[in-house]
Amino acid sequence: MTGPESTGAQMTDPETTGARRVDVLVVGAGPAGLATAARLAAAGAGRVEIVDRETRAGGAPRHCAHGGYGTLLHPLTGPAYARLLVTATREAGATVRTGVTALDWAGPLALHTLGAEGPGTITARAVVLATGARERPRAARLVPGTRPAGVYTTGELQQAVHLYGQRIGTRAVVVGAEDVSYAAADTVRAAGATVVAMLTDLPGPQTTPARAAGSRLRHGTPLLTGTAVAELLGQGRLSGVRVRHRHGRTAVLPCDTVVFTGDFVPEHELARRGGLILDPGTRGPAVDGALRTSRPGVFAVGSVLHAVESAATAVREGTHAAGAVLDHLAATGRPSGAERADRADAVPLLVDPPLRWVAPNRVTPADRLPYVLRTATRLTCPVLHVTQNGRVLYRERLWTAALPNRTLRLPAGWTHRVDPGDGPVHVSVRA
Repeated sequence: MTGPESTGAQMTDPETTGARRVDVLVVGAGPAGLATAARLAAAGAGRVEIVDRETRAGGAPRHCAHGGYGTLLHPLTGPAYARLLVTATREAGATVRTGVTALDWAGPLALHTLGAEGPGTITARAVVLATGARERPRAARLVPGTRPAGVYTTGELQQAVHLYGQRIGTRAVVVGAEDVSYAAADTVRAAGATVVAMLTDLPGPQTTPARAAGSRLRHGTPLLTGTAVAELLGQGRLSGVRVRHRHGRTAVLPCDTVVFTGDFVPEHELARRGGLILDPGTRGPAVDGALRTSRPGVFAVGSVLHAVESAATAVREGTHAAGAVLDHLAATGRPSGAERADRADAVPLLVDPPLRWVAPNRVTPADRLPYVLRTATRLTCPVLHVTQNGRVLYRERLWTAALPNRTLRLPAGWTHRVDPGDGPVHVSVRA
């Protein structure tokens, strides 16, 4: 692949692309990007600009009409939370430009963009990638069958119901049993439809016992565990879903709507095209505890690092990354001595099965941001061990069960014990 520096030199034409310069360019106006821009603008970072391809800023919370956002004292719905973040960002002095797509890199810290005013090129002293994540649709999951109407992901469903007031059908099957799956089931009911069943190929639900029990007892929604979609049926409109149980038995669930939930992947196209190192576990950009990527001056925050975490986690990461961006800007756009030392001290942070990934996934002795990680299987009261070359850096017992598709948190109080010359750090679980 040709490097972005060389392609940018060939493609950039200031007279035709409207080349502009800013101090910080944030790509993505979801909670992580907005929090980053608000903190930077309030701290006097200069000209801070956010671009987002959607017509309105706010990210995924904008079409999540359910609660669960804000704080315990000030609970909010998703749209109210999004409006709060956008207002705070603009009041801090950042520029929010919607309907603008970042196409490709035009240099180490420059991006080609396309909006209503035409193509452009934005050069910055620092770039923050906050491009979020997406659910894999039916095609990416390789589900066979016909191609009828009535097939959604959670995001498509929520936009259809909450943003555009569209009708979706009368009987729906929800594929998945994690938090986002139960939110999708609530959206189906809000649209006046019935949830025929929820199904998961795992042995049990990946949500709180109270939420799973509430869905079953209050709404009478059956949960089929160890079950996968084998085929979609119907011509023109979906007429049913053929499912296969763990022992090979198949059955048909009559329905006119199916919602595929979960199975998130980072929107890492810009990171990949820019040649940034990607972590094989998260499939997002590899970052250290300051959320610096492998390219100096480029940072990454939010669900592009780990698909997908809560809005509160995204905001916390955005605020944290802003501090590292300010340090970078203070060094006149070039890595300072401290930043170069941190990069040299960074070692890989790896997980051992059955853990799936950890983020951030590089560690330096100075890191203070808590880590998030996921497991592939249910673990009952596991003990987390952090080791480097056989030396135990940290040990913690979790007094609750660890479930797939639910976040585990690892504090960063042990990072000062990391020896930059002693190889990778491993996170493992033991009984």
